[in-house]
This record gives sequence, C-alpha cells and structure tokens, in this order.
Amino acid sequence: QVFDAGDYFGIMQVEEVDEEEEVDEEMEEQFKKKPNPGNGPCFKVIVTNENGLQASNPDSLSHSVFLVDHAWTFRAERARQQLRRVPGLLHRMANLMGIPFHGEVPDEGSVELVLQEMWKYNQTYQLSQGTAEEKVPVWYIMDEFGSRIQHSDQPSFAAAPLFYMPQQIAYTVLWPLRDLETGDEVTRDYAHGETDRLIRKCVLLPWVPAEVLDVSCSTPEPPDEHYQAILAENKEKLPVAINPPVYAKDKVFKVFTDIQQVLNNLTHPRFVFTDNEGEADILYNFSHFKDYRKLSEERPEVMVNQFPCENLLTVKDCLASIARRAGGPDGPRWLPRTFNLQTELPQFISYFQQRDRRGEDNHWICKPWNLARSLDTHITNNLNSIIRHRESSPKVVCKYIEEPVLFEREDVGPVKFDVRYVVLLRSARPLRLYSYDVFWLRFSNRAFSLDDLDDYEKHFTVMNYAPGVTLKQVHCEDFIPLFEKQYPEYPWTAVQASIFKAFAELFQAASSKPAPLGICDYPSSRAIYAIDLMLKWDTSRDGKRIMQPQILEVNFNPDCDRACQYHPTFFNDVFSTLFLDDTDNCHVTRIV
Repeated sequence: QVFDAGDYFGIMQVEEVDEEEEVDEEMEEQFKKKPNPGNGPCFKVIVTNENGLQASNPDSLSHSVFLVDHAWTFRAERARQQLRRVPGLLHRMANLMGIPFHGEVPDEGSVELVLQEMWKYNQTYQLSQGTAEEKVPVWYIMDEFGSRIQHSDQPSFAAAPLFYMPQQIAYTVLWPLRDLETGDEVTRDYAHGETDRLIRKCVLLPWVPAEVLDVSCSTPEPPDEHYQAILAENKEKLPVAINPPVYAKDKVFKVFTDIQQVLNNLTHPRFVFTDNEGEADILYNFSHFKDYRKLSEERPEVMVNQFPCENLLTVKDCLASIARRAGGPDGPRWLPRTFNLQTELPQFISYFQQRDRRGEDNHWICKPWNLARSLDTHITNNLNSIIRHRESSPKVVCKYIEEPVLFEREDVGPVKFDVRYVVLLRSARPLRLYSYDVFWLRFSNRAFSLDDLDDYEKHFTVMNYAPGVTLKQVHCEDFIPLFEKQYPEYPWTAVQASIFKAFAELFQAASSKPAPLGICDYPSSRAIYAIDLMLKWDTSRDGKRIMQPQILEVNFNPDCDRACQYHPTFFNDVFSTLFLDDTDNCHVTRIV
C-alpha cells in the first residue's frame, strides 16, 4: 500500500520548532542546517503513527512507503517567467520558503528572492529518452510536507523521484531506512551518495554555510588514469600502427556518407558516392566511429573523417584539461577559467570565495560537458545555484566574460557576438591544421549589460534554433569593415592572427601526448571542427589594452548548412584539402 503524503495525518506531521524550546546539542546542530531561508520559521517532520514505522519487516514496509507531491516543476531558464505569470505560484513559493509576500501582483523583488532561495529546495531529474531538448534536466520543489524534511548525516528516510508514465506525472517516493518510533524525526541526506568529507561539506554548503579558503584552487591536469578511464567509458578501440597509405595521383575516391550536406554539395570530379560501405575509400560519418582497431587491421587504406580520442577537444571538461598543457593549472589566456564540477568542486568554491572576498566579479556560466546550442546552460553569480546544478548532469563551470568586446547594432545598440571558424585537421603528427577562409558570426538581440542573467536574447548568441526569435546575419566580408570602423585601433588581420595563434596552441597541446592522453595520430584520419569563440577586453603583459580570444567550445561534425548555402564550393575545398592534399584554388589558410 502506498500512501499519498498529502494525507499524512496520523502517520507523520509537520511541526514548527519553538525557538524557546529546549533542545539537545544534536538537535540544535541539525536545526542549524535548516533549509528555511532568512528568519522564517524552522520546521521538522516527525512520525505520529502510534505503532511507528517499520523498515525491517517486509510485511510492514509495504505500508510505510509514501508519495510526495511536487508543488512546482520547471526548467531553470523558465523559472522567472512562470513566477510572474502562473497565478498563485509566487505566493505559494514565498510562503513555502519563508519569504514575506503580501501583494496580489508579483513584484520583481519577491520574484528575485524566490529565484535566489529556491536552490535550497530544488530537486532534479531528467528523461533518458527523447530529443536533446526533452532530455534537458527538470527541476522541482516538493510540496510543503516534502520541503520540511530536514537533512541528517544519519537519515531516517530516503527519497527519490518517480515518473509515473500512465499519468505523465512525477512524484517523490519516500521510504524509511530503519524502524522508527512515535516522535522520531523524518530526515533525509541532502548529500546522498557522497562519502568524501570535503565533498560533502561542499555539497551541503547551500544549507550549512562554510568557507573552504584553505583548499588550493589550483587545478593541474588530471593524471594519465583519467584519460584511460575516458577511453574505456567511450568504448573506443585504438588503431594498430600502420604506414601512411599512398594513393595514385589520379585516383577517384569512393565516398560513403550519411551526411546530406555532403551528398548535396560535394561535386569535385575525384570523389564519387557509393552506397556500399565495404567498397568505400572514405568513410564520412555523422555519428562517432568507435572500432579503429578493426578498421586499421582490415582496411588500413580507408580514410575516415574522425580522429581517435578527438573527444579530448570536443567535450568541454576534456578541453579544459588538455588546455592546461598550454597554460598551466589555471589554463591558458585563450580559455575562460574552467572547473569540472564533478572532480574540482572544492577548488571552484575556494576560487569563488577568494574572488568574493577580493570584491572581484563572480559571474559564471554552467555548461553540460557534451551538449551544444546553449542547451542546459545557465549564467549566475549564485554559488548555491552552481553547486546544485552539479546534481542534474555532468557540468563544467566557466568564468563568464564580464567585459566582452561588443558590436554596435544600429537597431539595438552594443551586443555580444561570437565567431565560428571551421578548421581542418589533416594530420595530428606532424600537426597540419588549416582554417577555412570564411568565418561566421552570431549576435545577441539585446544590448549587453551584466544583469537579467536569464534573458536569453541578451546573454546568448545562438538564435537559429529558438522559435520566433530574430536572427541577425552579417557576412564576414561585411563584418570586417564595420568592426574596424568601430575599433580602428584593432585591425581584423591582427585580431585573426591572435585567434589562429590560440588555435595552434590548442591543437599542439591536444596532439602533444600519445593516445589516449592526446588525439591519436592515425594516418588515415582527417577531420573538420567548428571552433566558437568570443573576444574579451584584457591587458597585455606590457600594460596595453588588447582583444583576447576566448575559445568557448570545439564542435564535432558541425552544421555546415550556411557554409554550403553561401559558398557552394565549401565541401569541394574541404575534401580537396583533407583527402587530396591539394589546397590550390581552395579557400583555406594553413595555421600549422
């Protein structure tokens, strides 16, 4: 039998703790960890069933499992909008969190308080199936009963979300971990699963404020075992050593591909398509290739559009790790300061608290390791929010660029923009890297300022996937004179030279160690990547104000629709450079 925890009378009940009530030291210590914000009342949940609750007796356990309703379910980027628009939601959340709210119409002050305090109450789950958008983590706040259950390092209950498919509704399942007597408190472990004392201290920081300034914020490159584990997790089989294939100068290559943009736009006479993968000379796949060992043993002459271990570039936590080879524990100047929230949480909190103590800007951006298009990406200066985002999916947290180089839009004003370069990796050792001569630009739709952090059109530039949103497009040939008019002291040739220098250092770092510590130098591999970057204002070592490139991410198999639409020879140039070693009449520039 499963009871709805909304009908908990006679079994469990919420009690308000009287501040004058005498409590023992252990209880007093627990109340210091109350999730209630501000000076609101402190609550606890106790067992009132006259027979207690049994966890050890299987017959009784079936009567001791409870469902807790969820008062609010949302995605983080829509929380503010829902608090403003859903009738009664702000009032209920304010009451639940102990925030004074007496008006009928939502006011921004109360909305902001709820958005700040909700991270003490939020829980999360995500669907394992569906589109990338559907798999973005969902956050929820349990009802007034569930939200009153306090933390304990020795919890009496466990809780977990349950998505009930027939009703398409999520509940929280609550069950006892040990036999309980009447009057025993119902508690759960807010840091469930964490056994390391320091990590538990960090995870519990939203409820138990603490300083970790004694922890070094240095983040050296992970040990070799870290990369070995990534290789095993990816189930990628490294190739055996082969000699570089030699092809006839007039050979026509058979291409097997599942990428429609290639099928529609590759017209070079030395490439023909085949539907038979077994007879192909080139495998140009959209999905990740895994079994390089078999390919190298059985068909070493077949070229493939991927490199073994290229995830060290294209997955954000790995990108930050290998970049430290170029810039030391703090990373290079061309990469925002980045922490892996799964493995470097104490270092991040120490760094955050040190910056806070020095009065430095503390805006950060949380990103999933392996999602693109700004999905599940959040900007915040709320430490509690960053710590809790760690629970939803593996994430890195990067220093938000608080002083970006802006572009003056006549219709809007000064906005953020980012630049996408397509780079072509011909070989890893020796390193041969090219850039396509056309770059692409993306713009925000609202003038930049360091506020309204959940305003997507102010702080993000990816507009081509957002329905009903203006997409500003400027071709690079038109952009350069406009940019140089706005910044006459910074010619684009000089800016691009610093960008290419950053690309060179990145790929040199990525290929400096043998696989799986670096990109594998498989002779039959070729690849294209899209590198997204921004420019920020910085100061050079000699005190001059400079535009410093900031690499944001490296994308595997990028969407080349715009490239094909405006530059019909794009894939001819790519294939000629990568597979024919012929760059004559191709729109590419060699970087390394």
